Amino acid sequence: VHINDWSLRCSGDRYTAHIAGRDLALELAFSATQPPLVQGERGFSQKGPQPTAASYYYSLPQLEVRGQVTTEGRVQSVTGRAWFDHEWSSAIMDEQAQGWDWVGLNLADGGALMAFRMRNQAGDEHWASAALRSADGRVEKFSPEQINFAPLRNWRSPRTGVSYPVSWRLTVGTRVLTLQPLMEDQENDTRGTTGVLYWEGAVRALDENGVELGRGYLEMTGYGSKISF
Repeated sequence: VHINDWSLRCSGDRYTAHIAGRDLALELAFSATQPPLVQGERGFSQKGPQPTAASYYYSLPQLEVRGQVTTEGRVQSVTGRAWFDHEWSSAIMDEQAQGWDWVGLNLADGGALMAFRMRNQAGDEHWASAALRSADGRVEKFSPEQINFAPLRNWRSPRTGVSYPVSWRLTVGTRVLTLQPLMEDQENDTRGTTGVLYWEGAVRALDENGVELGRGYLEMTGYGSKISF
């Protein structure tokens, strides 16, 4: 896939990304370290009580990353871990849904956690799903009643005036994680192109003692108004 000279290419289990912007350039290679994490029921991920609101969905967590980042003309070698999602559907989401909260986490022990909830217009949970891969490779799926997103702290955008719950207490089964943003302002305003206003950015996952358990990405939509495509 490409946008002009920006590209993401796949060859076998390896991805390469080339992004050259005005102030930032990325040359990164991503290598799989574990099998795909298939979401939902054999890859069929429901987004509401009705099966017509669903997607096909798999994740590639714990990708090994190597490459270079260039800022202000300075080239720096980097390594790390990444998360790749591939999701596609013929229906966007349940008509009763206002938006969603989603998180994908590479856990420090080598495991991975994906969790999301769809919210209705009252802000209550309309649907939820989660998948956890343990360090030993065992995969466990969770039903809506086993998942809870509890907001802890909000941040209000100085540009749009929208308030986002940027910190959460996430319960999945018996696991309880606190999600903290690496920075509060990670709002994306794409209303001029895709029509979506959302908060999407990097987070840390902590235990009850503040010990870091993993890092990942948090995405929230539908807080200013109902998400519309």
